[in-house]
Amino acid sequence: MNKKLTKAEIIENIKNTTGISSDDVHKVIDELFVEIKEALVEDRIIELRNLGTFELRTRKGKSKARNPKTGELVSVESHKVAYFRPGRELKQSVWNIRNNKEDNE
Repeated sequence: MNKKLTKAEIIENIKNTTGISSDDVHKVIDELFVEIKEALVEDRIIELRNLGTFELRTRKGKSKARNPKTGELVSVESHKVAYFRPGRELKQSVWNIRNNKEDNE
């Protein structure tokens, strides 16, 4: 089983479930991504019930960080990073999956 789920697979699954054309599903998903990105740029919190919350968090800067490729010492300024916090329903679903896998082993 492939562990990666691609955007194309999501579009195909939604098309098969709803009967909506692939092009229309693709447009809706692309617009959803645009809305999420724009909200994050505006430093807004995106709350998707039964899934989770997207928000920006500030990551502290460091005067002595290391470039992993070159090993060179660099300074990193404080900056914002996108963060996803799963909702209760998603956490419970994932927890149940994890528990079921452990029971089967």
